[in-house]
Amino acid sequence: MTAASPAQKAGAATGQKRSPWAPFGHPAFALLGTATLISNIGTWMHDVGAGWLMTTLDPSPSVVALVQAATMAPQFLFVLFAGALADRVDKKRLLIVVNAGLVGVIAALALFVSAGRISPLGLVVFTFLIGTGAAFIAPAWQSVVPQLVPREDLSAAIALNSMGINIARAIGPAIGGFLIAAAGIATPFFLNAASCAVIVFAVLLWRPPQRAERDLPPEPFFGSITTGLRHAAYNKALKATLLRAIAFFAFASAYWAMLPLIARRFPEGGSALYGAMLTAIGIGAVAGALLLPRFKESFTSNQIAAWATFGTAAAMTVLAVAPAPLIAVGASLLGGVAWIAMLTSLNVSAQTALPDWVRARGLALFLMVMSGGMAGGSILWGQLAERSSVSIALAVAAAGILLAFIAVRRVSLGQGEGMDLRPAGLWEVPGLDIDGPEDRGPVMVTVEYLIDPKKEEQFLAAIRAQAAERYRDGAYQWGVQQDAERRERYIEWFLVSSWTEHLRQHERVTHHDTNLQAAARRYHLGPGEPRVEHLIAPRMGAALAGGDWQ
Repeated sequence: MTAASPAQKAGAATGQKRSPWAPFGHPAFALLGTATLISNIGTWMHDVGAGWLMTTLDPSPSVVALVQAATMAPQFLFVLFAGALADRVDKKRLLIVVNAGLVGVIAALALFVSAGRISPLGLVVFTFLIGTGAAFIAPAWQSVVPQLVPREDLSAAIALNSMGINIARAIGPAIGGFLIAAAGIATPFFLNAASCAVIVFAVLLWRPPQRAERDLPPEPFFGSITTGLRHAAYNKALKATLLRAIAFFAFASAYWAMLPLIARRFPEGGSALYGAMLTAIGIGAVAGALLLPRFKESFTSNQIAAWATFGTAAAMTVLAVAPAPLIAVGASLLGGVAWIAMLTSLNVSAQTALPDWVRARGLALFLMVMSGGMAGGSILWGQLAERSSVSIALAVAAAGILLAFIAVRRVSLGQGEGMDLRPAGLWEVPGLDIDGPEDRGPVMVTVEYLIDPKKEEQFLAAIRAQAAERYRDGAYQWGVQQDAERRERYIEWFLVSSWTEHLRQHERVTHHDTNLQAAARRYHLGPGEPRVEHLIAPRMGAALAGGDWQ
C-alpha cells in the first residue's frame, strides 16, 4: 500500500475529510473549470460530427479509424515541445493564443462542411490541426491546476477535471447527434468554435498568482527538453506511471476507434445510436468519478487500476458480440466507468510524481504516451478490422489488454504520493572568486565524505540511491571515487552543463531529495558536514581540448 501524502496525513491528524467538491470553493478553479466544461461539450459535439461525417464520406474501417488517429497523433508528436514551452513561458498567454487560433481553424472547418466542400483527406487534415492545438494546450492546462487549488485539494481537482470531461462526454454526443439530425452536419463544428471562444474569455478574466521574481534566465528551449527527459528517465514513480499507461491505452483505443462502426453494424443504428453510446460512456464516467473517492477509501490505486482493466476488457468483449443496440449501450456504460477509474488513477499518479519546476514537461510525457498508445492503437485496430472484422479487432484488443496487465501488474501506481516534492531551498549559493561564470561550463561539483571502513557497503548503497536525484535535478554525469591513499576518503562528483544550470539545481532540490542526501551524509565521520567544492572549466578550455598547449 502506498504511503499517505503530507496533505493526507494532515487531514487524518485533524480527523477531517476533504470534500470532493472543495475545489469549487476556489474562484479560479470555478471559473476555469466551468469554462472548460463548456469547451469540452463543444469538443464532444465536434467529435461526434467528425466521426459521423467520415462514415458518410468513406465508411472503410481503416479510414474511419484515421479520425481518432489524427486527433491523438499531434499529442504524441508535439506535446513534449508543448510541455517545454509551458514550463518557460507565461501559461495564461499561451492558453489565450492557442485557443484563439483554434477558434479560427474550427470555424474554417465548419464553413467548408456547411458548403459541402470537405473531403476525407481534408477532414483528417483539419482534425490533425485541431489536435495540434489541443496538444499545446494540454500540458499548460494540467500544470496550471495546482495553481488553482491548495495541495490538499489537488487530487479532488484532478478528479473533478476528469469528471467535467466526462460530463461533457455524456451531454455533448447526445446534443451533437440531435443537432446533426435536426440542423445539419456543420452545426456541431460551429458550436465548438464558439465554445473555444468561451475559454479565451475565461482565461482573460483569470488572475493567476503572482510569480516570484527569478534571477536566472529561462532554460534554453531544447536544453529544457533534454533536462525534462533526463528527469523522467531517473524518476521511478513517473516511469511506472508511463509503463502502466501504455499497457492500457494501446488496447483501450480499440473501442474508441471502432465506435462509429459498431453503431453502423446494427440495422437501426445511426448517428443517434452513436451519440447514445458516447453518452453512455460519459454517464458511466461521471458515475465512476462520483464513486471514486469512496473506492479510494477502501482500495489502493493499483487495485482500482486492475478493476478498470478488467472492466475495459469486458466492455470490449460485449461490444464485439452485442446482438442488440441496448446491450452495446450497456457495454459503453461499463467502459465509461472503467475509463474514468484508470484515467484518474494514472493522472494522479503522474501529478504526484513531479515537482513543480518540471511538471508540464513530465505531464507532457504522460500525454505523449497516452496519445501515442491511442493513435498507434487506433491505426492497428482499424487495419485489423479492415482485414477481418470489427468484432475480431475488439476481441483481440480485449485479450491484449489482459495480457498487458499481467505483464505490468507488479509496477505500482502512486509511488510519488508519499513524497514531499516542494522546493527545499536549503542549498546555499557558493561564494565565487571568479567573474562572469554564468555562461561557463561544464561545472564539476565534488562532495568529500570520510567513511568508517566497516560501513563502506551501507554508504555506497546510500550514495548510489542519491545518484538518481543528481540526474533528476540536472546533472548529466555522476560518479563516486575512493582515495587510493586514504581508504576512508570518498569523493562524489557530478557534472552540470553550465554555472547557470547548477544554480537552477539549487532551486530544484526538493525535501524528498534532501532526505536522500541525508541518508548518505549520516555515514560521514566529520568534522562538520561533507566538504563541497565547485570546479568550472576555464575560458581557454576550447584551446586545451584542441591540443594547443604552446
